[in-house]
Amino acid sequence: MKKLILITGLIAVVAVVLITGCDKNFVAINTDPEHLTAASMSYPTLFTSAELITSGNSDGNGYEDWRASLIYCSTMMQHLSSTYGYWEGDKYGFNSGYASSYWDQNYPNTVKNIVEVVNHTANVPGQSNFYNIARIFSVFMFQRMTDLYGDCPYSQAGLGYLKGVTSPKYDKQDSIYFDMLNTLQDAASKLDPSAPNTVGSADLIYQGNVAQWKKFAYAEMVRLAMRMSKVDPTDAQKWVNMAVQGGVMQSNADNAIILHQAGNAGNTISNGNGWILDGQDPDAAHISLTFMDQLKFNNDPRLPWIATVCVDPTVLGDMGDTASAVQLGQPNGYDNGGGQFDISLAPNWPGTHGQDVLSDQNKYSVVNRYTFSRIDAPTFFLTYAETALLLAEAAQRGWITTGSAASYYNNGVAAAILQLNQTGAALTASQAATYLAMHPYDPANGLSMINTQYWIATFMDEYEAFANWRRSGYPLLNPVNENYPGSVTNGTIPRRLTYPTTEAATNTSNYNAAVADLDNGDKLTSRVWWDTK
Repeated sequence: MKKLILITGLIAVVAVVLITGCDKNFVAINTDPEHLTAASMSYPTLFTSAELITSGNSDGNGYEDWRASLIYCSTMMQHLSSTYGYWEGDKYGFNSGYASSYWDQNYPNTVKNIVEVVNHTANVPGQSNFYNIARIFSVFMFQRMTDLYGDCPYSQAGLGYLKGVTSPKYDKQDSIYFDMLNTLQDAASKLDPSAPNTVGSADLIYQGNVAQWKKFAYAEMVRLAMRMSKVDPTDAQKWVNMAVQGGVMQSNADNAIILHQAGNAGNTISNGNGWILDGQDPDAAHISLTFMDQLKFNNDPRLPWIATVCVDPTVLGDMGDTASAVQLGQPNGYDNGGGQFDISLAPNWPGTHGQDVLSDQNKYSVVNRYTFSRIDAPTFFLTYAETALLLAEAAQRGWITTGSAASYYNNGVAAAILQLNQTGAALTASQAATYLAMHPYDPANGLSMINTQYWIATFMDEYEAFANWRRSGYPLLNPVNENYPGSVTNGTIPRRLTYPTTEAATNTSNYNAAVADLDNGDKLTSRVWWDTK
């Protein structure tokens, strides 16, 4: 299990440059004490920051996790449900600041940091492994950004300080994808286990282990390749095979995880999702009825580790009842407004209409507080289970011959069940085997089975769940009532998030070109390049 380190390196660097004294030396006196130079910067510390902030808690209060991951993606994907009006994703409302929150927090933070690291480790003796690890992780970062928004700054991103680029162009998503794939191949091939490990513990994921980063690179290649399955199946097949030949993840021991620390609520080292679900907004979201039905009707052993029923979710010490029998999903598309969409009118309402609605609503399950809903829960970036399931689809499509769709599927589902143990669950291989025996792989229904399992496996990795659903069309989700007031999509599930409104004012020509490239303008209903109809 990987260790989380405190972000002390950057603090130490800043502290050093802030210390001044009564030195009579002219140069020392006339040097800006707050100016960090390339020579004084700790690039491993910048890499730590890039990894940590990518996990979703840039400000210590779950800023983008709250808005983009939970409020939008988790409810659109019907993992969660909310009756609170500001949880816009549940009923497809629009809040521009929420929709752009991932962009707003990551471009000035993680993107800038990773670009600094890549530029300052390139061609530096002894830094080759660090340089290529940073390149690999930058692909993961940009993959998530372009999947959420479409065309975006890529080739000129993060170059404000380095090259004075303050209005970066938006690269087209197809060119971004092919550059990312080539970067993964090049970087993975140049990782050298005999070369120095100069990032070490500053790498929160693998501590600079190049064997693990190579597997990550090729697993990420599988993800990118399969994302192109609708728009470019020929190249998708080529890159999947290249990834398999390179060597992808083989077990849950290869999972790319960042661990977080307990006792640090409101700190950037906390898990952002956990801090919102069991701190900032503990009664706002419940497990969606759609997700609950999938788990309950199939006797999924993960259910008691995903859900719990609390007497009062706002009591943070109330861990609830995790027994499968008492779990109840809340349908999407309802509110607490007392009108035609009031939650008390929902078909499975567990109380009496019009009486003590809030108390009765607590009978719906919330996210389990022993596993995902805690501030020291791990963040999953990329997993063996996801990789195996995507390879199952590739095999089902006849794209690879290194294994059968059924074997990849079985391995992926078993790994997805057991990876919950990395969150604190206690599931067994026997439970996984029993579940698979009850639900054997059926090639006739293969794509649905594979991608429904992917949806389950990506619970709380909501960006990835959203992306794969758009690509695959599975699971078959039921959009909420198109007549809900404030819905901006005519009752269809959104296909992307929207650019920051500030881009139209500060990067006008590049923003306008990107918007013109979208099929319906800068709207939630527009589709990115790989999400063809």
